[in-house]
Amino acid sequence: MGEVLLRDAVLHAAEKFAAAGIDAAQVDAELIAGHVLNLSRGEVQVAMLSGFALDDQQAKSFAEFSARRFAREPLQHITGVAYFRQLQLSVGKGVFVPRPETETVAQIAIDELRKSKLANPIAVDLGTGSGAIALAMHTEVENAQVHAVELSPDAFKFTSHNFERYPGANLVLGDMADAFNALNGSVSVVISNPPYIPLDMVPVDPEVHLFDPKLALYGGDDGLDLIRVVANTANRLLAAGGLLVIEHADTQSAAVCEL
Repeated sequence: MGEVLLRDAVLHAAEKFAAAGIDAAQVDAELIAGHVLNLSRGEVQVAMLSGFALDDQQAKSFAEFSARRFAREPLQHITGVAYFRQLQLSVGKGVFVPRPETETVAQIAIDELRKSKLANPIAVDLGTGSGAIALAMHTEVENAQVHAVELSPDAFKFTSHNFERYPGANLVLGDMADAFNALNGSVSVVISNPPYIPLDMVPVDPEVHLFDPKLALYGGDDGLDLIRVVANTANRLLAAGGLLVIEHADTQSAAVCEL
């Protein structure tokens, strides 16, 4: 194989990604290069400017990873990493990749815990997935007692790894409907990003409908099946004056508030 300049490889991949309809094509190409070379994105950009050349194995790996991204496999599945607030999370096939917009949802719960007058306010994350929300609360509110439950064994292997990386929060494998009965009436914050897409609405992005686990996407005919479970579970867990935080679709606001 002839010499392959990093700059040329990244620019070629970015052009292909853009043609495939991938947003932030240049960013993804640079992050894949960083994954191959074990460099930060900034370091990749410097290496591109300095005329860095890939060796044969690096060029092969970059081409293979780029082909997977071109096929619309999520970048996080390729690198095995998702970033959420201050966290670096292990993700892959079988676990929902946390979204940037959920960082705002987590902030509501974090603010509530911080203003609590309790010495150790209790927070529960229902259907924690990768553990993003639970671990954000755990790492950003040191005096909080954080509990999380996840139903999917496929997701749980990633969740467990993430909880080991940020130790101290409580994680269980199980159904949110009957989780944490010992905490009934004592929880300050219950939070959930449940599956809320109606069964007949297939997400447009291939990264979502081809790769995200269906268990984490679809919430029954009206998308509210799991939100009903969250509401019922929160009703028994929360102390008087406790807060329930649920991520949902804009069109579901009235129905969720009614629940």
